[in-house]
Amino acid sequence: MVPKSFRERPRPDLRAARRELPEPLATVVDRFEQHLRWERGLSAHTLRAYVGDVVSLLDHWHGSGSGNPTEIESLTVAGLREWLAAQHTGGASRTTLARRAASVRTFTAWASRTGLLRRDPGPRLSAPSKQRQLPQVLRRDQAESAMAASETGAEQGDPVALRDHAVLELLYATGVRVSELCGLDIDHVDHERRVVRVIGKGDKERSVPFGTPADRALGRWLTGGRPTLVDSRSGRALFLGVRGGRLNPRAVRRLVHDAVGTATGAADTGPHGIRHSTATHLLEGGADLRSVQELLGHATLSTTQLYTHVTVERLKAIHDRTHPRS
Repeated sequence: MVPKSFRERPRPDLRAARRELPEPLATVVDRFEQHLRWERGLSAHTLRAYVGDVVSLLDHWHGSGSGNPTEIESLTVAGLREWLAAQHTGGASRTTLARRAASVRTFTAWASRTGLLRRDPGPRLSAPSKQRQLPQVLRRDQAESAMAASETGAEQGDPVALRDHAVLELLYATGVRVSELCGLDIDHVDHERRVVRVIGKGDKERSVPFGTPADRALGRWLTGGRPTLVDSRSGRALFLGVRGGRLNPRAVRRLVHDAVGTATGAADTGPHGIRHSTATHLLEGGADLRSVQELLGHATLSTTQLYTHVTVERLKAIHDRTHPRS
């Protein structure tokens, strides 16, 4: 049972909590962050999540008064479980609990390897498994409708419309993550081979092909759109915001929502929904699972296999609607 003091304790401001940690614990957090940044090469978003989870753990543990909560070596599996139980009582979802437990297991494994912990308590910490939901995907006709609406807007020659159309075409053609797309430079695009060089999670590089429509949209953006928005802040960024800086993911999400909203019956979705749609349409078209894994930059095949379930569900729905003896 979670002690009453923990049940009533609100989730702390993690930045303030980090500043208030005792010096030995704050030093450990700093070292762990450096490990994640320089040795693991994690993205800024993932880095914040991992460090935030560890700060939450150490803040909670330090406030418990159990053992010697200013020295990391006295951290036990009981302390980990107590913290996770408090997270659950505070309303964290199964997915959030699973992610936070994974963050802490990464932390304790690192602390054990570096000699900060004599024994790693992380493997004994269990959390509810994540509920994996089938992703929302567009039908092929809905994707085509969104692309056509975007192209119609670009025909007027407005630089932002040209950019938005190129972004949408490249997202659907390649299935890249929104962060990967925003990180592209002009030099990453090989128009002759119709291949884009993508820097993915963990700074892993992969080459992803794209088709003629995306190539045409990129060409129009680079010749008729980008020169209008470029300024001293642009650098070599492929896609630019209206003020000349590198395009940010928030703007991409907004333009995708607007484009998909023009497709009849399409579920509201963002760049990740376009990524799901790309993978599903590739598999429905006969692509093998490992090729799709390579294109999407998935570290494990199990992640890509989620799309096979999507495809099966879509085929079942089609069968139910169309077969006379369904």
